Amino acid sequence: MASVTFINNPVTLIGNEVKAGDQAPDFTVLANDLSEVKLSDSKGTVRIISVVPSIDTGVCDAQTRRFNEDVSNLGNVQVLTISVDLPFAQKRWCAASGLDNVQVLSDHRDLSFGEAYGVVMQELRLLARSVFVVDSSDKVVYAEYVSEGTTHPNYEAAIEAAKSAK
Repeated sequence: MASVTFINNPVTLIGNEVKAGDQAPDFTVLANDLSEVKLSDSKGTVRIISVVPSIDTGVCDAQTRRFNEDVSNLGNVQVLTISVDLPFAQKRWCAASGLDNVQVLSDHRDLSFGEAYGVVMQELRLLARSVFVVDSSDKVVYAEYVSEGTTHPNYEAAIEAAKSAK
């Protein structure tokens, strides 16, 4: 498993680590209207799965905005931002943000995504900052577990992986 810290304190990640080349595990998360969303719902498109501990924090907000901006001219690429924030809090954030290229989703109910991708921080019941790029046939082409949860991911590498994914 990836070695991750949060505010410089080691955390235990629960679930299965996902690597480039793996078939992307399906999962069920909640949209802001409480409807279920699965990875399989977007099959046929390239997906950047941007994982954040909480949408209401500075780095998480910046990460979501950065991917929103970066994919605006990529065409067949969707951004799914996933956290364990309640859908109601995510809905408020989305209304205030004005972003149109990102779908913000909640894994609070049963950690389906977090466990499938090995990003649940056991000590905090938050998701570890990470980025996954999944191609149109549901193959993982890029996986990054950010080693310190309060720092930014490698945006350029994720965008390059999304550009070259089919």
